[in-house]
Amino acid sequence: MALSNSSISNICQELKYKFLFNNDINSIHMLLNIYDLEENITNIFPKYVCLDYIRKGTSRYLRKRRGNHLIALNLSQILRDDINRLELFLYLDGYKDGYTNNKWVNILEKMSIKYFNTDELYNMNYLFHFEASITEIVEFRSSINKILHNLNDMDNPKYISIIDYLDNIVKPKVFSLNKYLDKQMMIDYNTLNFNIKEDETLLTLESYVTKS
Repeated sequence: MALSNSSISNICQELKYKFLFNNDINSIHMLLNIYDLEENITNIFPKYVCLDYIRKGTSRYLRKRRGNHLIALNLSQILRDDINRLELFLYLDGYKDGYTNNKWVNILEKMSIKYFNTDELYNMNYLFHFEASITEIVEFRSSINKILHNLNDMDNPKYISIIDYLDNIVKPKVFSLNKYLDKQMMIDYNTLNFNIKEDETLLTLESYVTKS
């Protein structure tokens, strides 16, 4: 018995959330199989970039603290699987929406044929990604960016899911960062004597609440 489009959509949503919140690897394989069979969506090659931004941003934020680069590196390693899982979740939604959105696809195809011949298109690895000299392309890209920016609406179900994931999966690990790191010893001394003590903690829920 064939499933309706709404039933397939509900199954896909359930699989995505099981993968995201429960780290269920079987769910993501089932989802990709459904995309392949029902939508003919294949060749999904996500490029993970969020961890690099987190590492660099953390290092800059802690630039006045000793060992800021090491802290940022450790944090990115701790959050690696969780952030990559979230990024893949978003990638799959993006692929699905882009594949089924005929309006923007048709506009892109018309512009592609307008500016490139068949041989050029066949050999291209990127399409308009870095084009800044053609006004039509710049305006088209700006329109898409505006739509994506509007997805950050607090009432958007996808946005709510992301916030829920960050609050329940990611934030607890950030607050318990000290549990994942080796304590460092530091020497506190003056001209008369010195003592050895543990370095200060990195981040705790109590310090976050106090600063907030």
